[in-house]
Amino acid sequence: MIRLLAILLVGLLNVFAYAKANPNIVLILADDVSADMFSCYGQKGTARTPNIDRIAREGVQFRTCFAPAICAPSRALFMTGVYANRTGVFRNDMWAFDSRGKLFTAQHSWAKLLQRGGYKTAVAGKWHCGARKPWEKHIGFDEFCLWEGAGKIKGHFGIDIIANGQRKDIKLPDTRYWYPSTVQNGKYVKVTEKSFGPDIRCEFLMDFMERKAKAKEPFIAYWPTVIPHGPYSTTPDAGKVMDIELTKPDTTGMSREQKTKALAEYSHEQEQRFVNLIQYMDKLIGKLIVKAEKLGVYEDTYFIFCADNGTAVTAKDRGVERGVHVPYVVKGPGVKRRGITEELTDFADVAPTLLDIAGVKHPGDIPFDGQSQFDFLMGKTNAHREWIYAYTGPVQVLRTKDYLMEARSPLYGKPRGRFYFTGANRFGRGYERVDNYPKHAQEHAKFEKIIKSLPAHLEEGHPFWNSKLGKRWLQKNPDQSVLAKKQLYNHPKYSFYDETD
Repeated sequence: MIRLLAILLVGLLNVFAYAKANPNIVLILADDVSADMFSCYGQKGTARTPNIDRIAREGVQFRTCFAPAICAPSRALFMTGVYANRTGVFRNDMWAFDSRGKLFTAQHSWAKLLQRGGYKTAVAGKWHCGARKPWEKHIGFDEFCLWEGAGKIKGHFGIDIIANGQRKDIKLPDTRYWYPSTVQNGKYVKVTEKSFGPDIRCEFLMDFMERKAKAKEPFIAYWPTVIPHGPYSTTPDAGKVMDIELTKPDTTGMSREQKTKALAEYSHEQEQRFVNLIQYMDKLIGKLIVKAEKLGVYEDTYFIFCADNGTAVTAKDRGVERGVHVPYVVKGPGVKRRGITEELTDFADVAPTLLDIAGVKHPGDIPFDGQSQFDFLMGKTNAHREWIYAYTGPVQVLRTKDYLMEARSPLYGKPRGRFYFTGANRFGRGYERVDNYPKHAQEHAKFEKIIKSLPAHLEEGHPFWNSKLGKRWLQKNPDQSVLAKKQLYNHPKYSFYDETD
């Protein structure tokens, strides 16, 4: 009997050691939404996000996290931990150094490194990270469930889902939401018009989690969601099935008052749909949490939630703080419950943090630009980074806790950008413009020194402009003042501080 108890005790200790040595990771990346839309960030007009709030409450909520202001550069940095200055991924239409094809051969994917370290890896949702796909050997995902159009499914897997009758040939404004087009582990997922894409991908991840937990295999489940990227569809909880895109009102023949009213109603409904999508995403995140609890692995699993860039139209692709300020919350075994922290982080920190969580050593040949959050999360230190960095195309944004430099772009004729003293203020409120104040000159000089320490960033003479893609970009954008007008300034609705030239 004593021998049996001893064997059982050893077994339990082994399970405990396994859980601590090889924690699971659920990593969620929302699409096109600023930090100010989540209830844990305490701003007006947010969505109600109790499950994301729970992750923040049980761990750490970074009040200030920066990511590049547009999809492809953000996801490239997220996957590699290397800034665009070295990868070449500056904007969706700016891929320097052949980075569209070489991103994951010139740099390491954290998925591949975790896979080599014994982790089972899965991705579900939207990829949008160069020419290479998650199932290719350099990327490192064992399983996938991705939103892909019919043409791409045919091109990648030779499956003509329209011709063989697997999918109706109906024209839709988008296929990420209702009647979704999804490929899972090389096979088309059969759906009906009532099927909702995010549900399918969430179910895939829960199944993956269950299979790996039962097999006692450590896993990372990566969910780059399609939510709440436009078009702002209805959800299973709000609105009619297949109402994918709200029709803009035809104001022909209306009086000024009628036109104003119709457009205001349209704008209000669009905003409500946006909120509904965020709240539905939060509901699905709650399902992942409950699944981990039922599997008995919740206490041994890290949950990380963030977003790829600021809200579309009002923030996305703008080289200002709101364009790059994204949510970032994390909880997991050993994470010190700090609540909201004033420490800074950016997307260069994600890859080294994941490796430290998993106990996987970095090869060391391609250095990270970021710094692992691990020691800070574990309470081994109370400080993280002195500055964080982000960008979109030729525009750079840099921040310390008390100062902000944004809209810096030599190419657009703004080599010094705009410089602000913010103190503890965030979300654009209470910022003081201090470009030419002697009192702040020393801090301004520090920012310039940091910028100069980074590799070149699309200024005149950058190698990108002599490449085939660079020359093509210049031909397509002969009047760069049009782009500069958007990328260097806030949307009027969020212009809370001095942006004068």
